[in-house]
Amino acid sequence: MKSPFHVMLIPTLGCPGNCAYCWSSEEDSPVMSMEIIKEVAAWIRDFDDRQVTVTFHGGEPLLAGAEFYREAFPLLSEELAHLKPAFAIQTNLWRMTPEIAQIFAEYQVPIGSSIDGPKEINDVQRGDGYFDKTMHGYQIARENGLNVRFICTFTSYSVEFREEIFNYFMQNGLTLKLHPALPSLRGDDPEKWALAPEKYGDLLIYLLDKYLENLNTAEIMNINDLFKSVFTRTGTVCTFNDCMGNTFAVGPDGSIYPCYRFVGMPEWVMGNVRDHPTKADLAESRAWKLMHAFKDFVDENCKDCKHIHYCRGGCPYNAITPTGGEVKAVDPHCPAYNQIFDELNDRLNKELFGTDAMAMGMGGSRRRQRNRKAGIMDLMQKIVSE
Repeated sequence: MKSPFHVMLIPTLGCPGNCAYCWSSEEDSPVMSMEIIKEVAAWIRDFDDRQVTVTFHGGEPLLAGAEFYREAFPLLSEELAHLKPAFAIQTNLWRMTPEIAQIFAEYQVPIGSSIDGPKEINDVQRGDGYFDKTMHGYQIARENGLNVRFICTFTSYSVEFREEIFNYFMQNGLTLKLHPALPSLRGDDPEKWALAPEKYGDLLIYLLDKYLENLNTAEIMNINDLFKSVFTRTGTVCTFNDCMGNTFAVGPDGSIYPCYRFVGMPEWVMGNVRDHPTKADLAESRAWKLMHAFKDFVDENCKDCKHIHYCRGGCPYNAITPTGGEVKAVDPHCPAYNQIFDELNDRLNKELFGTDAMAMGMGGSRRRQRNRKAGIMDLMQKIVSE
């Protein structure tokens, strides 16, 4: 089966938000023109023959406005019809309007947004007013039938409120997907909000336990993805996969990057859509070579790690950018990945081959099965049935 092909379009690096642990540009940052969208379509059309997902990201992509999407969706849909394009967007929802929502609904665009828990926690790290503005946009999106899921960024501050955050997502029927905060690109204290690897590992195990306690009502995407990786022995999300060649990002001026996280960093430009580069053309760029150097580094330095096939050293961006582009380490969250992968493997093996197997259907009474706590195999059944 072919790997997925994913192109992220960054209409602008501008963002009206001011999240303490993120970066921000002025709202009047340049916006991608429709000429660039046409060049994107022409480039993708002959670049790859796999089904393609196009995700609008940022900055804040809704700053591009309703007319941008009214033109972009049909243009991309028609030009890439043979690739059966699917669309998605990641937005803080502040600029969501009924007009934009109706355009997205026509093309069945799922929305990813960001909220870091209840208002009193969220606004400390995302800025006063963030929660209310996002929830207003969320209401408009839902009223127009759009599917919205939230990413929750855990920082050194918010991880201390993990129970309150989990309960907020549960009580509001929201799917939880989390990101650990990295050292900020802004300010004089880059580590202030960063989530330490050991804290991240503890958080993942805490959420695994909470998920299993609430398996019928909770949904934690990270735990699903981590377990799929362990069970299939291959990474199922970009963090744990060799993403080079499967994912690209296009900045407002048409520059091509390995991922949206590199957009705006000139040293990571691989080419430009105006030139319709082939993979062979992109492979000549410094960025492509660095990404593959990271893959080679992982193959050599992680070869004795039992998780190598479904971890792949974590995210190249996390590993390479702190060293100024020098490949000399894996993702700094490696200890957290090891912690949760060990936990999932240990629990899975115990359930499959340990004494608990008897209570799961190999001689245990039905009453005992009814009363036992949910385990990893129950999680697998839930994932398979969805």
